[in-house]
Amino acid sequence: MRRKSTIFFIIIALSLAFVLLILPEDLFLGEKIPYSQFVSMVEEGKVESVTIYEERVKVRSEGKTYSTSNPDYPTFKEEMLLSGINVEMGTSSLSSALDTVFNILFLAIVAFAIYKALDWYFHTFRCVRHTGVHFSDIAGMEEVKRDMALIVDSMKHKDRTAIRNVKGIILEGPPGNGKTLFAKALAEEAGLNFIATRGADFQGALMGMGAMKVKMLFKKARRKKPSIVFIDEFDSIGEKRNYAGSGIDKENNRIITTLLNEMDGFSDKGEVLVVAATNSFQSLDAALIRPGRFDLKYTVSNPDHNTRMELIAIYTKGRKLSDTLNPQLLSSLFEGLSAAAIETVLNESEAIRVQEGKDSIDGECIAKAALKCREKLNVRRK
Repeated sequence: MRRKSTIFFIIIALSLAFVLLILPEDLFLGEKIPYSQFVSMVEEGKVESVTIYEERVKVRSEGKTYSTSNPDYPTFKEEMLLSGINVEMGTSSLSSALDTVFNILFLAIVAFAIYKALDWYFHTFRCVRHTGVHFSDIAGMEEVKRDMALIVDSMKHKDRTAIRNVKGIILEGPPGNGKTLFAKALAEEAGLNFIATRGADFQGALMGMGAMKVKMLFKKARRKKPSIVFIDEFDSIGEKRNYAGSGIDKENNRIITTLLNEMDGFSDKGEVLVVAATNSFQSLDAALIRPGRFDLKYTVSNPDHNTRMELIAIYTKGRKLSDTLNPQLLSSLFEGLSAAAIETVLNESEAIRVQEGKDSIDGECIAKAALKCREKLNVRRK
């Protein structure tokens, strides 16, 4: 809504400027008369005052306003004064109006730019107090849940353990299996503020902007402590440094160096925890994943048989399956797929069922859905 109002204001201002440009100048200066008539009026003593503009002369005579051509010779003003006529120098009303419009436009653009800059500064990294996600909301992955529950316990009861506080956790594995959900659940279970971002948010056209954004992120995390900073697509900024590379590589080096400095500056109280998600752990810079920085790594892999059973129960809730299908069979059919891929196939199956007017999802619906989603999900024929 705010964006529409801004666009509407700009359109109105530009339309006004265009109208002023095409309007004749005489409309602002009065009725146009020949210069010879003006000379006659001067000789007859009927002219009270003149205002000299660049192209025209505004004439005030017997309570009326006229305009005529500016003769533009050196003694014109002197002759008018000697004739007892009040003389003023003026700028075109049209020019003044246009100057006013463009000044307003310029100020509006500057104000809008300042507003957007402040809005970007204060809202680039949004802090969420409650994510609303718990470990119980995540299907399967019991081993990862248990390990993270221990982290939650150590963060809640620091006085019970002498274990060094964890600074960073890396969640690695194929996309679409819930790495973001685990980060949200960890924040909710531990009672921490949650600040989420992506690696792409630190990449920009201006050199040095990425490092500045990293500093802004951790400054906000410390201000909102205790908190979790979640960086998705971490490999896009955490790849191994290339010191002989291009400008992009140098910018990536600055981002990594700044990130390392920020993490090394954490206090020992465990008030800020960094959780990073990546699909390519092998590509990360060694300095990032050494102990003392990202201390722990958990693999969120494609769901196993039991997890697929849970996911199928969740994604088919409220949908009717054919008697020829059962969760066991579907779990076998979906072997090797990510959680997101399973959800996509089942959603597409329901859409196909509706289109074909069937009472329930059958094997044909599943097969058509898998074929339709094959390229997107990279489903292999077995």
